[in-house]
Amino acid sequence: MSPLPGRRVLVVTHYFPPEIGAPQARLSETARAWAADGLDVTVLTGMPNHPTGVIPPEYHGAWLRTERVDGYRVVRTRLYATPNEGVVRKTLSHLSFMVSSVLLGGWRTGPCDVVVVSSPTFFPLGSAWLLARLRRARLVVEVRDLWPAIFEQLGVITDPRVLGLLERLELAAYRAADAVVTVTEGFRDDIVRRGIAADKVHVVRNGVDLDRFHPDTVAPVGLRARLGAPGGETLVLYIGAHGISHGLTAVANAAALLDDARLDDTRLDDTRLDDARLDDARIRFAFVGEGADKRRLAEHVRGLGLTNTVLHDGVPREQVPGVIAAADLCVVPLRDVPMFDTFIPSKMFELLAAGRPVIGAVRGEAARILTAAGQVVVPPEDPAALAAAVAHLAADPERRARMGRAGRAHVERHFDRDELARYYRRLLFDRATADRATAGRADSDGRTPGVPDPTVPAQRVATPAPDHDPAGQQTALTPGSEALA
Repeated sequence: MSPLPGRRVLVVTHYFPPEIGAPQARLSETARAWAADGLDVTVLTGMPNHPTGVIPPEYHGAWLRTERVDGYRVVRTRLYATPNEGVVRKTLSHLSFMVSSVLLGGWRTGPCDVVVVSSPTFFPLGSAWLLARLRRARLVVEVRDLWPAIFEQLGVITDPRVLGLLERLELAAYRAADAVVTVTEGFRDDIVRRGIAADKVHVVRNGVDLDRFHPDTVAPVGLRARLGAPGGETLVLYIGAHGISHGLTAVANAAALLDDARLDDTRLDDTRLDDARLDDARIRFAFVGEGADKRRLAEHVRGLGLTNTVLHDGVPREQVPGVIAAADLCVVPLRDVPMFDTFIPSKMFELLAAGRPVIGAVRGEAARILTAAGQVVVPPEDPAALAAAVAHLAADPERRARMGRAGRAHVERHFDRDELARYYRRLLFDRATADRATAGRADSDGRTPGVPDPTVPAQRVATPAPDHDPAGQQTALTPGSEALA
């Protein structure tokens, strides 16, 4: 489809494929859907290097690179490449992209009508704001993490003066934006509570490419053996970023409780494990991915002396569906901190779409979605509870199959990324959609009347009208917003 006039979108982001991760997947698949829907999309990003800090050979020495991918344009600028370790070096990397995106990429990207900035750090917000003003374009700030609040709760930053400064910068960015788009209701509530106008803040949930992630995908030959399950073992998979947010050492501790060599260990005294049929479980754990916390996880696994656990390198994005297909059971963990009540790990949608049964060691919004999708939820960072859930499901393949079917049906109904991208596009551009929202303002809980709630099981929800938001959120930017009406 040829681009429509007046529908030019510039997306500014530090992270983008071929890098691997949830932000990269969300943005690339959204850009592809927007381009297919007639928008003229340009992505301004850096040379790929995350999380290893290694720039691929084909980008070596380049200051500026322009590519055409899936119907949209990608403009890449030089930056300081560094591994995803160390606050100072990562900050320098983000600062370098903030400068190069304006000085190098600004003149290459051309005119636009809307600038969408999406990054889990503040620095690209400055370059996006400047580019939006220079282009006389509207600015949309996409919030995927509540920084700096999460830094404080994870203990990454403890100086109250630094935290106060970062929060002032955060709120200034929200106020400067014409619209703020978040990925969870909890994020929206937090931003509104801190003084940002409610009609300026909107929710577009993370979703999944239902064609890429499908129950019919077949795992590559020999992959289960490489992941530690060459025979009839039950393979439990964690796939994704190995970061400080994920509580992966607690998953390793659960693996220790189920290690064949330890089944007579006194650590199995917890009553939750009493009837778990551990003697015939033959359970194996595999961690696939990279990240700042992987080294610590590897040391922890070695210290435990685990015989049932494999740590595997990260894989390219196109190989992820095959890895998921190799698993019998998947885990989605988070740390046990209050802020994570509002977080929804996007990996869980891919696992559900692939028809894999999921155990979520989560709480809050993510727990409600998984429960509605027919999955199992245990308290975060509770190894005994996780081990008990794994053992019970390992002994019940019929239940695992039912969970897989229920999860796939739930994401088909609520989390189709193409549908969410079309809703996002209407949010950015369609006056008609904005006008319709006048009569359907969101209820006090932030949801639009008549639209299904993805945290409620499907059998309890009526089918939405075609024009409603499939994510179960507000249907458009309402008139009176500074945003995009």
